[in-house]
Amino acid sequence: MAYGCCHLSLVPVRADANDASEMVTQLLFGDVFEILEQTKKWTKIRNAFDAYEGWIDSKQCLVINLQQFKKIKSQLLKCSTDLVEYVQSPDKQLIPVVLGSSVNGLLELNYDFDVNLSNGKIHRDKLVPTALLYLNAPYIWGGMSPFGIDCSGFTQMVYKSCGIQLRRDSSQQAQQGENLSFIEEAQPGDLAFFDNEEGKIIHVGILMKNNYIIHAHGKVRIDRLDHTGIFNAETKNYSHQLRVIKHI
Repeated sequence: MAYGCCHLSLVPVRADANDASEMVTQLLFGDVFEILEQTKKWTKIRNAFDAYEGWIDSKQCLVINLQQFKKIKSQLLKCSTDLVEYVQSPDKQLIPVVLGSSVNGLLELNYDFDVNLSNGKIHRDKLVPTALLYLNAPYIWGGMSPFGIDCSGFTQMVYKSCGIQLRRDSSQQAQQGENLSFIEEAQPGDLAFFDNEEGKIIHVGILMKNNYIIHAHGKVRIDRLDHTGIFNAETKNYSHQLRVIKHI
């Protein structure tokens, strides 16, 4: 087994080993991963944080050894808490890192940094303030950053920055945590999940006070939530049908 680390700001992870294949997620700076398969052009990886698999360009893969991988993975996760910061590579080049990027491997890989960090502990009281940092970020399928993010990437990154581990997709996240029977039982920071006509979970957002929800739909936006679902005040319609609320 080989191992790697994301040493670039953002790396697209694709469903197949093809430049035209859909981007299913992204690696952020500092993410470590197992290398499952490798060709000259493409590398299949499994992200150590959420076990999500996909293909990255082999030119964007920094190979590390097992000892480095274990040491980085075993540390309490610390993330950048600013929208954009910079770290300095061993050859003195500046690399931008976005909100939620891990810095666990920086010292191990001889990178210099002076960024504001989370302390790796659980801070549920910071879930909504952290979510607001992404406000107006454009929706991008598979995106994981303030420059483009999808609904479950948004919830995963907000929770990650607050010391709580979520899986990658909304249907996977819906399997975590404790079901709540009513909106009135929910607390700010809890997750609301939404389904389609076939009953499949297709969307997720973060609850705020007074029956508001922040979620990625076109952009990261704030809408009203009731027992039916998300009401968009601009279109005067419900955009999503409520399935379940979870406390994680």
